[in-house]
Amino acid sequence: MKKFIRVFVYVFLTIILVFTAYAFISGRTYLFEALWYNFADIDDYKKFSNNTVTTGEPQPWPLSANYNRNPLPGELKKMLEDLETVAVLAIKNDSILYEFYWDGYGDSSLSGSFSMAKSITSLLIGAALREGKIRSLDEPVGNYVPEFRTGDKAKLRIIDLLTMSSGSNWEESYANPFSVTTELYYGHNAYKTATGVSIIHQPGSVHSYKSGDTQLLALVLKKATGKSLSAYAAEKLWQPLGAEHAALWSTDDVGGIEKAYCCFNSNARDFARLGQLMLDSGRWKGNEIIPMDYYLNSIKPCMIPDTEGKPCNYYGYQWWIMPSTPEIFYARGILGQYVIVIPSKKTVIVRLGKKRSEKRIDNAPAEVDALIRWGMLFY
Repeated sequence: MKKFIRVFVYVFLTIILVFTAYAFISGRTYLFEALWYNFADIDDYKKFSNNTVTTGEPQPWPLSANYNRNPLPGELKKMLEDLETVAVLAIKNDSILYEFYWDGYGDSSLSGSFSMAKSITSLLIGAALREGKIRSLDEPVGNYVPEFRTGDKAKLRIIDLLTMSSGSNWEESYANPFSVTTELYYGHNAYKTATGVSIIHQPGSVHSYKSGDTQLLALVLKKATGKSLSAYAAEKLWQPLGAEHAALWSTDDVGGIEKAYCCFNSNARDFARLGQLMLDSGRWKGNEIIPMDYYLNSIKPCMIPDTEGKPCNYYGYQWWIMPSTPEIFYARGILGQYVIVIPSKKTVIVRLGKKRSEKRIDNAPAEVDALIRWGMLFY
């Protein structure tokens, strides 16, 4: 038995030493954090450095005359609780119709967006286009990011990043600690990670979901505007939309680059403003935030063949679309973060939580379909 223990300890220490040596020699020191934390969480902003997205004059949501008069249907409530939901909020006709919180979260609690941040980054591209900081979506990425000025990378356009059709070799893997996506999440050089890709397909020819595409959009924005993503988001979104609480956008290091594909941290009430902006065709209280044609294309299926060779009828400019009811669109995060827009009902629904269903209905997690069916009952 003692011999077995000695052998076990020897093998374990050898593995640790080899792993440590590999991490330092390869420069992948982010692996220590990836293995320590193991799984992503909605409170990960506490682990990372963050830039603040500042507020202006707050515009509190009015409460509907029917505020919280109709509780969640029992079956939906159970589904949401099984998925460890922390917030559900419904906006109807510009007012809060319903909201409920779990697990100590409230209307001002920060919670991670995960990939809903992709939709926010898309809005910022639209704002930069309206402002003339970006001249055209057909511009080469190389106009803003020098690593994309030669070779196959020079073929990449901004619109290819928006539609997730960069043709890069980015590996969208979350479980593999050695994947480039894990490196982007836990690493400390987002610029190097995002620009280190190779182009293996003709840009614009294959739709394939890649967080790296959104991170490249952030590099375009930073160069085009001369501002950090957080500062630009404050100027073009958080302040004009009257957010009540400052948001945090996690960065790769102190004072570093925002993780544009994820990690925008806010609360249900302020996330709902993004949905209301899109419900009102890219305008806030009549003021244009993004151009109308950009708004329309954001929520129009790109129809680029996906990896299965089928036209992509579920994704626009970093916004998801319900194929069977294409008027309905939404922002989506990996742990079940949603901002759902139902134009025919003048409704926005926000759900924040710790899990999402593995079951798919109409190419969406089952709870998205359930929340939409609930929203369709509003009158």
